This record gives sequence, structure tokens and C-alpha cells, in this order.
Amino acid sequence: MSHTLTSTPRTDGYRMPAEFEPHAGCWMLWPERPDNWRLGGAPAQRAFADVAAAIARFEPVTVGASARQFLNARRQLPPLVRMVELSSDDAWARDCGPTFVVDSRGGLRGPDWALRGVDWEFNAWGGLYTAWDQDALVARKILEIERVDRYAAPLVLEVGSIHVDGEGTLLTTEECLLNPNRNPGLSRAEIEDHLRDYLNVEKIIWLGQGVFNDETSGHVDNLCCFVRPGVVALTWTDDPADPQHGISEDAYRRLAAATDARGRRLEVVKIHQPDPVFITEEEAAGVVAQDGTLPRRAGDRMAASYINFYIANGGVVAPLFADPHDEAALAVLQQLFPDRKVVGVPAREILLGGGNIHCITQQQPL
Repeated sequence: MSHTLTSTPRTDGYRMPAEFEPHAGCWMLWPERPDNWRLGGAPAQRAFADVAAAIARFEPVTVGASARQFLNARRQLPPLVRMVELSSDDAWARDCGPTFVVDSRGGLRGPDWALRGVDWEFNAWGGLYTAWDQDALVARKILEIERVDRYAAPLVLEVGSIHVDGEGTLLTTEECLLNPNRNPGLSRAEIEDHLRDYLNVEKIIWLGQGVFNDETSGHVDNLCCFVRPGVVALTWTDDPADPQHGISEDAYRRLAAATDARGRRLEVVKIHQPDPVFITEEEAAGVVAQDGTLPRRAGDRMAASYINFYIANGGVVAPLFADPHDEAALAVLQQLFPDRKVVGVPAREILLGGGNIHCITQQQPL
């Protein structure tokens, strides 16, 4: 049974660990909605299955699927991937799943106290979609399945909008967390207070915008992330005519001027983005447009970034775009993670839905 707690992780001595800390496993959801995934979701399902298989090389993976898709997902996923029936509106486990927090005192009250979860309020990326009632229940359902106690946070937040180093520092963007489509009644200081209370962080580093044309209102996990304490990876382009150039330059300046919660200057590693990626006529035609959903239009630029990777136990699973920059991006990631195996997975079909590998995964720490 999962109990809903009235305290906060901070008062109870719990913190959000960094993604590069040890995991018990990874959670994913199965794509199917035809108004977001082309051809009834079939191409995306193959990509999700490939991502699940890649992560399962390093740690346990659980995939939640609807009742109508359960057998189809089971057929496509490797046998070692656990499946559960779990209703959702879409497949972005990062954003509607729980944020797991761990006892920063080492579980002094016993193993039953070592892991808890934060259930944030969810409004479909600021109302991008008109229906999100099932997504809003995903975090609570996962916590019930894992028998993990729940903190109900009074803040609209998708977990793709934050990244932590596990040592008290958090990265986020003004474009997303200060967007009036999330928490219009809260000031920057009040949002920071909630982040400190529910993640137990000390230092919040605000970047400006996220990746150009990112429909999430600029989630930080597509722009910049911690690879270890004191070191961040940042998406980059050398082309001054690209709209991303100014965004990344501004982020670099802010990061270079910042210190983390331990007082360290940050080392910033630039990873060049793929060449601009645009939706094709064929891809747009495969999506069944409906009222209340985001249209997929031919010629629209997608927010492609190599930063949207997943850090697993002993591995890193990164997106590939059949782009000339793929090989160099994987090489930089391998240098950043010398003790992990970097695995690239073709991810255009995930990108077509509005995100990428990090967006469709959610780690559960030990």
C-alpha cells in the first residue's frame, strides 16, 4: 500500500538523487494515440521497444500499456522487460511519472523508509492537450505498484523540466517553470521554495529558453543536463544563423557564471546538435489530427538534441538521427561516461511525437 504523506521530503530528510546514481530500474509507457503518433503508433512502438531493449541490457525495465495494447506490446518487447497494465493518455513517463526520492540519512528508519515518491500536478504541458486525466494518475499508480509512499506536491511540473546533481543543485529553464501556463499564481521565489521542499535542493540554476521549437515550453532535459557533479552537457550549434545558437550561447554564459550548491564552478561540455530536422509530408499525413491536440505539420522543425539521453546502470542510451553529427555526439558521450557503455538508438519516430529518449523514461533509484 502507498500512503499519502502530509510532510515534505525536505522535512523528512529525503532528496532526489541524480540520474547517474544507482537505479533499481526504469519505467516507460507504451505509445498508441493516433493524433500524436503516426500510423496508429506502429513506427513509434518499434522505436520504444528498441529503447526498452537497450536499457534492459543495463537495468530492469517496466513498461506500462493500456489493456487494448497489452498483448501487442508484449509481443514487441523483450521477455526480460516487465509489463504492467497501466492506462495513460500518452507515453511520456518522464513528465507524468513520479519523482523518486531517497532517504539522505541512509535509510536509518529501515528499508521501508528508504524510497518515496513525489507526485506533481500535471496539466499536459500547460494545456497542450485537452485531456490528461489518465496521465495525471500515472505517478500515483506507479507508486502503488511499487508500494512507495507518496508526497502530493502543490506544483504543476513535468520532471523533464528539472535536472539535479544529487548534491543539492538543480537546473531548470525560465521558459518552462516561469511560464504562466503552469503556475500563474506563483512567483519565482515561491516556485523555488516548492523545489527546495520536494526535491531537497539548495541551489537552483536558471537557464533562459529551452531548445528552439520545443513544444514542452523548453524542458531543460533537451537543452542541458548533469553528467556528474560539477559537469554539465549542453546542446550546441556553431551556426550563428540558427535560432538555437543564441539560446545555447545564453545558456553557456549563465552556466559559466554559476556555481553549484558545493561552491564549484561548472565545467560545460558542448555537444553539437544534429542538423535541423523537419517533419516530412509523409510523416505529417500519418497523424490523425483531432481537436484539442497539437497538429503535426509538414515542414515544422522538431527540437532534435543529443542531450535527451538516458543514464542507466553501466550504460547511456542516446538518440540517433541518421545525421552527420551522430558519431561525434556518441564519442563525446563516451568520453563523458568512461565507465558506462554508450548505446545509440534511432529516435526520429520518438522525436516526431514531441520528445525523445529521456522524455519516455523515468528512473527508479535504489
